[in-house]
Amino acid sequence: MAGRFWSFEGIDGSGKSTQARLLADALRRSGHEVVLTREPGGSAGAEEIRRLVLEGAADRWSAETEILLFTAARRDHLEKTIRPALTRGAVVITDRFADSTRMYQGISRGDLGQVVDDLHALMIGVEPDLTFLVDLPAEMGLARAQSRAGAEMRFEEMGLALQSQMRSGFLALAAKHPRFAVIDGTGAQDTIAAQILAIAQAHLA
Repeated sequence: MAGRFWSFEGIDGSGKSTQARLLADALRRSGHEVVLTREPGGSAGAEEIRRLVLEGAADRWSAETEILLFTAARRDHLEKTIRPALTRGAVVITDRFADSTRMYQGISRGDLGQVVDDLHALMIGVEPDLTFLVDLPAEMGLARAQSRAGAEMRFEEMGLALQSQMRSGFLALAAKHPRFAVIDGTGAQDTIAAQILAIAQAHLA
């Protein structure tokens, strides 16, 4: 894969989606081909699965079923969007990737981390070159997420305990893997964006 593959991670309401978009816009202004995508989603088949997992009652699916659904969506996303763009030499920026499954289903909703990793190794086999973890207190993130209430609120409705556990899990994961850049998500949007852009430019150089 000739391009660069970057992901944004964080709890709900962290601002990662906004920062992913701002980074993509900045790189495009610099002349880079950028594919901004998301998970679950990013391809036609994966977007159909997105509606299944993000809408409906909190207890709609078990964690085990969710792992299978997210992996199926990720496989289609990889085949249809990520790999073709990387082959062209593009910068692919995805709003969430496998680390979110490791948190939401693998750790926060049961001791299923090894299941997630095994299935990922079998069906995906790719990790981002660089992962931006936009970190902020769980209370702040949940309040932000709930203020923009829409149809895709299934995980937010699982409450503060889940968000707190996920934040701790993300930080623990970041401490183990050097591909992570942990960003303080409590600052001003422009300040955060400038910090992320500087890291991105250094990575490209």
